[in-house]
Amino acid sequence: MNQMWGTITFKSLISSYTRLQSKIVADVRKIASSMSQATPGKFLLLQFGMSQVTQVGESISNLISQVNSMIMNAVRNQKGS
Repeated sequence: MNQMWGTITFKSLISSYTRLQSKIVADVRKIASSMSQATPGKFLLLQFGMSQVTQVGESISNLISQVNSMIMNAVRNQKGS
């Protein structure tokens, strides 16, 4: 894979998001399986991680929506010509 530093592809973005989401799910399972060892700090970190996953997901969704709007406008402009 010959990627320039700082270049983000949609595939790499989705892959990173999927890994982040999987880590949070694993963390939830880990805490749920050992509730006696769960601490308030672990819950706070988990909650923070979950909110980050939600924000990243919403950002990706907004990005897709904006790209879709640009494509639709380009198609509409082509039809008008």
